[in-house]
Amino acid sequence: MESNGNQQHFFNHLKSILPSHLSLADAMGELLHLSPDSVYRRIRGEKQLTLDELKVLCEHFHVSLDQVLQMKNNTIVFHAPEFYQDEYDFGAYLKRMLQQMEYINKFKEKEMLYSCKDIFVFHSFHIHDLAAFKIFFWSKSIMNVPEFKDRYFSLDEFPFDEYFVLGQKVIKEYNEVPSVEVWNFETIISTIRQIEYYRDAGLFRTRDDLVRVVDAVDQLLQHIQVQAETGSKFMYGMGESAHRKQVRYYIQDLIIGNNSVLVEIDGKRISYINHSVLHYLITSDERFNAKAYESFHTLMSRSTLISQTGEKERNRFFRALREKVQHCKNN
Repeated sequence: MESNGNQQHFFNHLKSILPSHLSLADAMGELLHLSPDSVYRRIRGEKQLTLDELKVLCEHFHVSLDQVLQMKNNTIVFHAPEFYQDEYDFGAYLKRMLQQMEYINKFKEKEMLYSCKDIFVFHSFHIHDLAAFKIFFWSKSIMNVPEFKDRYFSLDEFPFDEYFVLGQKVIKEYNEVPSVEVWNFETIISTIRQIEYYRDAGLFRTRDDLVRVVDAVDQLLQHIQVQAETGSKFMYGMGESAHRKQVRYYIQDLIIGNNSVLVEIDGKRISYINHSVLHYLITSDERFNAKAYESFHTLMSRSTLISQTGEKERNRFFRALREKVQHCKNN
């Protein structure tokens, strides 16, 4: 490091991104294979970190020096958690999502801000039949998994029960994070178009498979509407006793969102930026996140709150979405 002051700033940043119950000294000792005394000498600035030690810490905690030391440049560093993973392993994708949600829930103060182009991936896992269709669609049409080539979608043949269990775990973690979500009338369009494409291409094994998937989307929208009415998150099919953290839904028709998520945890911010349909990039760059925060609140100020208020707008919004969904079946 350039100076002990910079080294201290680096350690302060690492402490700020660790949940309060975890020890930076313990983590450093394990990562760098150092004794407690050697670790604390570095933390106190009595001994400088070597370049190799710095590299290990930056890679493990997903931080960059220009970000931590606030170097004056236009570079923003993002972390891509799935970059070296098997692109065909949907289970691994869900496990990484679960890890991210569990990490967020380790912090005492947290809130999620979502600019919504499409519904959250894991919302599909509220309803088993919808989850099965989405997994098949993503695997066959997006990830090009070889085993799904020339296959037709059938709920009996492809229930994906093990993935559904994982998805339910993700939802349970998501339900523990208070959130603010900005939706629009295009939010459900991608799912509708996926169903329509499979319908028109003859990729449903039977009409019953099509009907069950359409009905599952309708059930999901009913569930989200009830969440909007109560202003709280809970698992599908469970009553008021299952209500968890607060959710505030806004609707707007001015701008289509970009599926970006900004999470605030104990005074720090993390952005999750969607790319390549299912993948995402992560950054804790303060400059980037400050702009993302400002942009989200500008969008929110031009939107209509439909959680626990705005009954007329809320009913109109969900009725229009459900009519579009039913059109898939009736056509």
